[in-house]
Amino acid sequence: MNLCPAICDAVRDKLKITGFSVEDEGASADIPTADTIRRIWQDNRMPTRAGEVHKEVLKTGDAYVIVWPDAGGGVSINPNRASNCTVVYDAESQGSIVRAAKYWRAPDGRTRLNLFYPDRIEKYVSAKQADGWLPEAKEFVPLAEDGADISVVPNPFGVVPVFHFANNADIGLSGTSELEQAIPIQDGLNKSVLDMLVAMEFSAFRQRWAAGIEIDYDDEGKPVAPYQAGIDHLWVASNPDARFGDFDSANLEQFLKVKDSFRTDIASVTGTPLYYLMPQLRGFPSGESLRKAETRFLSKVRDRQESFGQVWSEVMSFAILAAKGRRVRLVTEWEDAASQSERELLENILLKKQIGISDEQALVEAGYGVSDASGMAAG
Repeated sequence: MNLCPAICDAVRDKLKITGFSVEDEGASADIPTADTIRRIWQDNRMPTRAGEVHKEVLKTGDAYVIVWPDAGGGVSINPNRASNCTVVYDAESQGSIVRAAKYWRAPDGRTRLNLFYPDRIEKYVSAKQADGWLPEAKEFVPLAEDGADISVVPNPFGVVPVFHFANNADIGLSGTSELEQAIPIQDGLNKSVLDMLVAMEFSAFRQRWAAGIEIDYDDEGKPVAPYQAGIDHLWVASNPDARFGDFDSANLEQFLKVKDSFRTDIASVTGTPLYYLMPQLRGFPSGESLRKAETRFLSKVRDRQESFGQVWSEVMSFAILAAKGRRVRLVTEWEDAASQSERELLENILLKKQIGISDEQALVEAGYGVSDASGMAAG
């Protein structure tokens, strides 16, 4: 009865990146177009991999993305697990990463280690296969290939190419998992389910009793069971005053109430809408009631959009710098986290048209592709 995935999925479902806008679009004619940004994003399969990053950061508290030019003249955006990377922030300016590291197990069994600095990347490998994941520092040697030292790669961009996503982090600290507050309650829920299963097991076969019958004893003076319970056994007694009956089964309704109360507690401490944890829940008569019930949850989602969006804009800005040699400031655009029906969405678009948005923009917001919207608006 693991509800932890639903807690992370509830937030991740609302974290949908729709694109990036150029913050300083009028500053230079050399600014990359939206098509250039979209192509870099699509070439790296980021519509899917961005969701993987969000899942990792919500589950563990941290996630990392490494960006670097690839051999084909493009740029590679690589999400990484929190367990394989770390960063060090400038003590004077907490938002600035001064160095980073990544380690992993190579196919030959040795451990690889890359250190990232604003002016270079240093590559190391363990001298021998290690029993553990991370050998001692003294066991690493500079990386070489065919006898040539390839351990230092210049970084001409002046920025550490490792980007840190931190979930609900305090100043200067790593992120916090969405599951931190939920796990103790999840343990209680597991205990209640186990108790219910035990009660069901003992109640599966009704316990029966008999009174007013003769009891025999063995040679040691211990009573001998007069009857053997079973579907193919009949209980009879010669005493006309003998009575038979069975005990009531356990009331499992109490176990179900306890189980549901743990679900409510998890929803309370994590801000997760209860319908994510209790799919059978009913009682939201309208979309407006649903939005009111989601107020706390939506505030948390928008906070994550603001935090993660800043990092995504830095990722894509560096990707454009690495691929095109252009510096640009971007803003991450998100799908609206609030629940809207198709009717409400179209009504909002019509209201926007009344204040002056173009037909093409209205069609894009309605879900049509850019090329389709252009053709429909022109026609």
